Amino acid sequence: AGEGYLASETRGEIEKDGQVLVVRRITVTYHLKTSQAHAETARRVLGFHAGFCPVARTIRDCVEIHTRLEMTHPD
Repeated sequence: AGEGYLASETRGEIEKDGQVLVVRRITVTYHLKTSQAHAETARRVLGFHAGFCPVARTIRDCVEIHTRLEMTHPD
Protein backbone atom coordinates (compact mmCIF):
# COMPACT_ATOMS: atom_id res chain seq x y z
CA ALA A 1 0.00 0.00 0.00
CA GLY A 2 1.02 3.61 -0.34
CA GLU A 3 4.10 5.06 1.29
CA GLY A 4 5.49 1.68 2.30
CA TYR A 5 2.95 0.90 5.01
CA LEU A 6 2.09 -2.52 3.63
CA ALA A 7 4.28 -5.01 1.79
CA SER A 8 4.02 -8.73 1.33
CA GLU A 9 6.32 -11.67 0.81
CA THR A 10 5.00 -14.86 -0.74
CA ARG A 11 6.49 -18.34 -0.64
CA GLY A 12 5.22 -21.32 -2.59
CA GLU A 13 6.00 -24.92 -1.72
CA ILE A 14 6.22 -27.20 -4.72
CA GLU A 15 5.97 -30.98 -4.81
CA LYS A 16 6.18 -33.53 -7.56
CA ASP A 17 2.91 -35.14 -8.67
CA GLY A 18 4.01 -37.92 -10.98
CA GLN A 19 6.28 -36.15 -13.43
CA VAL A 20 4.73 -32.71 -12.86
CA LEU A 21 5.70 -30.06 -10.32
CA VAL A 22 2.65 -28.60 -8.57
CA VAL A 23 2.20 -25.87 -5.98
CA ARG A 24 0.87 -27.45 -2.77
CA ARG A 25 1.13 -24.62 -0.24
CA ILE A 26 1.46 -20.85 -0.34
CA THR A 27 2.44 -18.71 2.63
CA VAL A 28 1.94 -14.96 2.45
CA THR A 29 3.62 -12.80 5.06
CA TYR A 30 2.30 -9.27 5.31
CA HIS A 31 4.59 -6.57 6.70
CA LEU A 32 2.43 -3.78 8.07
CA LYS A 33 3.42 -0.47 9.61
CA THR A 34 0.53 0.71 11.77
CA SER A 35 -0.09 2.37 15.07
CA GLN A 36 -0.50 0.19 18.15
CA ALA A 37 -4.11 1.41 18.31
CA HIS A 38 -4.88 -0.40 15.02
CA ALA A 39 -2.98 -3.62 15.78
CA GLU A 40 -6.00 -5.62 16.96
CA THR A 41 -8.02 -4.56 13.91
CA ALA A 42 -5.18 -5.67 11.63
CA ARG A 43 -5.04 -9.09 13.31
CA ARG A 44 -8.81 -9.48 13.01
CA VAL A 45 -8.79 -8.57 9.30
CA LEU A 46 -6.01 -11.08 8.66
CA GLY A 47 -8.39 -13.78 9.88
CA PHE A 48 -10.98 -13.23 7.15
CA HIS A 49 -9.41 -11.27 4.30
CA ALA A 50 -8.56 -14.33 2.16
CA GLY A 51 -12.27 -15.03 1.81
CA PHE A 52 -12.56 -11.76 -0.13
CA CYS A 53 -9.44 -12.23 -2.27
CA PRO A 54 -10.21 -13.39 -5.84
CA VAL A 55 -6.95 -15.33 -6.18
CA ALA A 56 -7.28 -17.07 -2.80
CA ARG A 57 -10.88 -18.03 -3.53
CA THR A 58 -9.91 -19.41 -6.93
CA ILE A 59 -7.18 -21.73 -5.63
CA ARG A 60 -8.25 -22.47 -2.04
CA ASP A 61 -9.69 -25.90 -2.85
CA CYS A 62 -6.44 -27.18 -4.36
CA VAL A 63 -3.64 -25.20 -2.65
CA GLU A 64 -3.20 -24.64 1.10
CA ILE A 65 -3.00 -20.92 1.81
CA HIS A 66 -1.44 -19.61 5.01
CA THR A 67 -1.11 -15.96 5.98
CA ARG A 68 1.06 -14.28 8.59
CA LEU A 69 1.20 -10.72 9.81
CA GLU A 70 4.31 -8.94 11.02
CA MET A 71 3.66 -5.48 12.38
CA THR A 72 5.84 -2.58 13.27
CA HIS A 73 4.54 0.40 15.20
CA PRO A 74 6.25 3.64 14.17
CA ASP A 75 4.48 5.66 16.90
